[in-house]
Parts: sequence; structure tokens; C-alpha cells
Amino acid sequence: MPSLPPRPSLDHIRRLAKDLVRDAKSGDPAALDRLQAISGPTTLSGAQLAIASEYGFPSWVRLKRDVERREILDARDVDRLVRLLSEEPDLAWTTMEHWVDHPKGASPLGYLAMLRYDSARCVWRDIPGTAAVAATLLRGGAPVDGQPGDPETPLITAASYGDAEVARELIEAGADIEARAADDAGGVPGGTALLHAAVFGMTSVIDVLVAAGARVHGVEEAAAAGDVTGWLDDDTPTDARVRALVMAANHERLDVIDRLVASGTPVDAIDPAFGGHPLRTAAREGRPAAVRRLLDHGADPGLRDPDDGLTPLDLCRKARAEHTDTTGHQEVESILEAVTS
Repeated sequence: MPSLPPRPSLDHIRRLAKDLVRDAKSGDPAALDRLQAISGPTTLSGAQLAIASEYGFPSWVRLKRDVERREILDARDVDRLVRLLSEEPDLAWTTMEHWVDHPKGASPLGYLAMLRYDSARCVWRDIPGTAAVAATLLRGGAPVDGQPGDPETPLITAASYGDAEVARELIEAGADIEARAADDAGGVPGGTALLHAAVFGMTSVIDVLVAAGARVHGVEEAAAAGDVTGWLDDDTPTDARVRALVMAANHERLDVIDRLVASGTPVDAIDPAFGGHPLRTAAREGRPAAVRRLLDHGADPGLRDPDDGLTPLDLCRKARAEHTDTTGHQEVESILEAVTS
């Protein structure tokens, strides 16, 4: 079964139906078989039903509505969304299915929370207008914590993809801040929204969650949140300290970097559990202030990743292509070029 492309076009899908009618009327066996598979006549309506069925939809109308829904969400067009939901309220919560870039489906709120990642171009970007769309979906009946059985809540999705505005709307609507992803979820299995934001480097969402009262679990999350007070003592394991330093580097928590290094955390240590390295992480994520601070503490800019042999500078250059706003990566590149022979 084919899947719909990331950038939907009703005009393109209409042309597919017209082409199918044309081919069937000319006697093309494959076209006739496609129409016969759904017992459809050799008419435009029959071809439309065949196209809808091939994409996994029960009707042409439903296919059109789902394409329209995605167009509206992509454009963050609140007025169109209000009109759409007034005609078909269930589109506020029914799963978006049969899309090539979301093979497991996505709720409208979850899809909205993922928009910062442009799946068509494979780049991260900052986009306006998601808060108003989230509020419209919630008013339309979208469940704030998702459907029973979902692998993660919309808030966890927003945390993973870094949409602080959607996260704020969800929290104001009563989202469960401490909800955890399923053990078989694809992000951080069993993790809270705070842990997802910490792992994926979404500092703005961490700040929203902490301000809303999200609980910190462990020195690693504390480092990402910017305050390790009460989490560092003689019993704090070295590997946890190293992970905390990676988190502090990723989120540019400079005071935390200083405290961790001052307490004996090796600046160039590698996390034995996940392979994280402070300077390489800061470079890959485009965190110039963290790169400078780690270099001040003696981090070696020439150390290569043991898996792929890339230096911090290599990682910065590679990751730069994945972002529309490359300001941070450009600055990191300049810093590392000056200290790398």
C-alpha cells in the first residue's frame, strides 16, 4: 500500500484519479484491475474511490479531509482549522495515518508538536503559530494527554522536538507533567517529558517544564535544568557525573560545567553507557558558549569519536546541514578552527 508524501497536494491526487480514468477507458489492464479491485465504475468517482482505497482511506472524501488537515497544520492556519473542525469535529483527535514520514501514525497534537523538524527536507527550523493551533485542537476535543495506549503524550512529543509554545499550551490545559513514555516507545523509553527534553537538547522546553513544577530525577536532569545543588556529593557515581557534564554542555549551563569540573569530573571523559562526550556534544549541537567553557577547562579539541573518527569540528560541520538557523554552528566552527591544527 502506498503512503502519502510529506508535502500533500490535492491537485496531484486529483490528477492521479483523472489519469486512472483515462487509462481504464483506453483499456489498460492494470488500470482496469485497480478499478475492479474496489468494484468501481470507469468514472472519475470510481477512480477517486480506487485512489483513496489504495492509500488506505475508506472514501475519497476522507482522503481529501486528511490531506486538507495536514495542509492546515503545516500552514498553522487557525481560521481554516476552525472551519474544518466545525464540519468534522473528530479531525481534532483522530489519528493521522498513511503518511510516508509517519508510518506509525500521529495524533493531530502530536503531529503539530513535531513540526519543528521538516521531514521533507530533513532539517530543524523554528516556526511560529503552533501555540494557537494547539489551543484550537484542545478546544476542539483533542485529549491533552493523548489516547489510551499511545506510546507517549503530546507533551513528551513537544519536549522531544523542542516546541516550547505547544508544551506551554498543553501544560496550561492540564497535561500530566510527570507522565512517562511507554517502555517500548521510540524516544526515551519510560522517560518523562523533562528527560526527553534533556536528552534531545531542547533547553527552552526544559525551562517551561521546570517553571511548571516538573520534578528532577537525578544529577543528569539537574544539570540539564541548570542547578545541581544537592545532587553532587561523594556518593555521586563518576558515570552519572560525566552524563551530567554532557547534559550541561548540551544545554549551555555554564555554571554547572564549572561545578562539575571543579568537583573532579574529567572534562574529556566519555559516558560509558551512551557514549556522550561533553565537547563533541556541544560542538554537534552548536553551543558556542559551552564549547568555549569546556576548552577553558582543558578539553581537547582534537579528540575523535571512537565510533566514526570525527573530531568536534567535524561533527559541527556535519550537523550544520541539518539546521536552517546555523548561527550557533557557525560560531562553534570558528572557535574550533582557531584551536585545531
